[in-house]
Amino acid sequence: MKKALYILLLVFMFSSCEDRVNIPLDTSNPKLVIEANILWQKGTTGNEQKIKLSTTTDYYSNVIPVVSGAIVYVTNSSNTVFNFIETPNTGEYICLNFVPVINENYTLTIQYAGQNYTATEKLLATPTIDSVQQTTVQGFTGDEIQVKFFYQDNGLEDNNYLIGVKNSTLPIPEYGVLKDEFFQGNQMFGFYTDDNLSAGANLFFSLEGISTRYYNYLNKLLNIAGSGGGSPFATPPATLRGNIVNQSDENNYPLGYFHLSEIDTRNYVVQ
Repeated sequence: MKKALYILLLVFMFSSCEDRVNIPLDTSNPKLVIEANILWQKGTTGNEQKIKLSTTTDYYSNVIPVVSGAIVYVTNSSNTVFNFIETPNTGEYICLNFVPVINENYTLTIQYAGQNYTATEKLLATPTIDSVQQTTVQGFTGDEIQVKFFYQDNGLEDNNYLIGVKNSTLPIPEYGVLKDEFFQGNQMFGFYTDDNLSAGANLFFSLEGISTRYYNYLNKLLNIAGSGGGSPFATPPATLRGNIVNQSDENNYPLGYFHLSEIDTRNYVVQ
């Protein structure tokens, strides 16, 4: 009888651990989220660009609310207006006649729900990805594949870079930021490795020149993204402000950043 009771108790304990618990959380007022990355792919006209608008939502929601009905446009220093028109009910605003010019200043304007949001940024140049190199080294768990892509830094100016790598075997890309502080005018490289990287995996590399302010923003953002380690008990991250200002109510600031750059990309299949 004692043995039977003990088994029943264990079954009860394990089944209890599987119960789903929803902890009630405070929900703040939704904030406008602006994804405004104007990227000029090398070798193209760069005329087609997209800006996405959404709002924040509560922790348990599986749906990201899109923002429709906004007025979105970008102007250059000559006051030429590039209108971004929404694809109905998607929150995606498309421009088909954008004219990208290196070192030109552009101003983003978004009018939504009685609020006026603006930001100004310069479109920066980006080096060309010259080559990709694969090596195999001895790691802690055996042979480790490492892949680098190389590009030439412009020694006449201080530069910052955003590097992206999308591994076809993983669900999301990885990003990092670099300064040319110790590589002024020299060849630089982006580096990627993964414990499970093997022959046949496709790596999609991207390179963007970015401003110092955007470098600092991304550096903080990447640190915040990696600081929790997936723990539900991690310290809540501080809110990170971008360069977009709500001219109607400065305290009701949006999330996101207005960024413009050339971008160079390269596909590589691991050997």
